Amino acid sequence: MAAEVKILIEGYTSADKPGEKEVTCPTITLVRDKDLIIVVDPGILEDQKILIDALKKEGISLKDVNTVFITHSHIDHYRNVGMFPNAKVIEYYGVWYKNEVEDRQNQLTENIKIIETPGHNYTSLTLLVKTDIGIIAICGDVFWKENYPEIDKYADDPEKLKETRKKLLEIADYIIPGHAGMYKVKK
Repeated sequence: MAAEVKILIEGYTSADKPGEKEVTCPTITLVRDKDLIIVVDPGILEDQKILIDALKKEGISLKDVNTVFITHSHIDHYRNVGMFPNAKVIEYYGVWYKNEVEDRQNQLTENIKIIETPGHNYTSLTLLVKTDIGIIAICGDVFWKENYPEIDKYADDPEKLKETRKKLLEIADYIIPGHAGMYKVKK
């Protein structure tokens, strides 16, 4: 049985539009596999009720979410992490639960794997999820959107980012970028 992936809130950003006041929201994604209910990048929202309502449409409460996955350590992707009282939080440095931390395991289930994807930020991680339609890479700001800017003005290491993008495009069938809807990889 393959894992399920659903975009709860499609992200957006004006960071690549010069001269405009920047507004941003990450793409917030739900992943389910076996007993895992994962919210990826609970982000920053005008109102947390937007996320509560999106989960409710899926029959999920905040208490049902048992894992939160953070793609990288920029606040627009993790600000709402505290909304989930029963969730472990997986991020670059480990797995956090209440006041405990343990090492991060990269194989969560047979269908869900974590890989390090540096370049935009040295803490960048991607969830690779095997689904019925293929492998979906939920990669935060490795790609902002489908027609991503070649130059990422926020990238820690632009050369490493180029390598990471190439690697993901080879691995994935679909990309869920940091600030837009899912798209199919052109192979």
